[in-house]
Amino acid sequence: MENAIGLRNSALDAKLLIRQPNKRLQRTQLQHALRHRDGGESGMIGTIDESQRKAATVVGFSYLFALPPAIFAEFYVLGRLIVYNNAVDTARNIMAHERLFRLGTASNLTVFAIDIVLITALYVVLKSVNRNLALLAAFWGLIETAIFVVTLLNDLEVLRLLSGADYLRVFEPDRLQALARLSISAHGAGYGVGLVFAGLRSTLFCYLWFKSRYIPRALAGWGMFASFLMGACAFSFIIFPELQKVVGVGIYGAPIFFFELTMGFWLLLRGLRPSGAAPDRVSGSAQAGAAAG
Repeated sequence: MENAIGLRNSALDAKLLIRQPNKRLQRTQLQHALRHRDGGESGMIGTIDESQRKAATVVGFSYLFALPPAIFAEFYVLGRLIVYNNAVDTARNIMAHERLFRLGTASNLTVFAIDIVLITALYVVLKSVNRNLALLAAFWGLIETAIFVVTLLNDLEVLRLLSGADYLRVFEPDRLQALARLSISAHGAGYGVGLVFAGLRSTLFCYLWFKSRYIPRALAGWGMFASFLMGACAFSFIIFPELQKVVGVGIYGAPIFFFELTMGFWLLLRGLRPSGAAPDRVSGSAQAGAAAG
């Protein structure tokens, strides 16, 4: 009798030993599927690969390289040449400093080229967090950049109107100056529309940064706030243009400036954190069930 019981227990132990590796294999397969499902939609971020680290370095350089020419073009050049509500003085300043005006246009074009590199690198870094959201943010960024590039055509139109070409002699000088000032105003309007899409793009990318934990969450959270503020203000100005007299560029521009500056140095000096995001409640429950099974 004791021998029979011993044989039965041994058979049960053997079955358990056979089943245990299978359960471990099933649990491993489930974890792998959850980690890579739909580009990381489950909230679990896979191991950071070398392409992501290189792309993060490109993001850092792009942030830092884009800021100086953007500030030069939009604040120094336009601030020095544009005279508010005075088309004559504005036209006189532009023609007296035509090279400076062209440098501002070229600087803006450089910024927009860097933006394409930035958007591409951001997508490479963050597509593992959520591919669909990263793709949406990238599309918003491309629309933003396309609007900005078209806006530059208005700057070139200003130079054409004030060039003094023979075919323009049929127009009075004051009319040409007014048309040139109108083109400059179109630059501002186009830039405002572009900032709406810039806010959408940056807010969504910052959300992915926040979810990934590749950077400190406080920094990503600040980026979401700054990006949303910029986009919301630009959108509000379209509906309520009088708000621009109350809400200065320092209010909605300074937060995003300091975020991009900090992000640039952080990614270059510290890089991406080795740990990804913690699993969310759904995937955690699924793993717990797999472990219990």
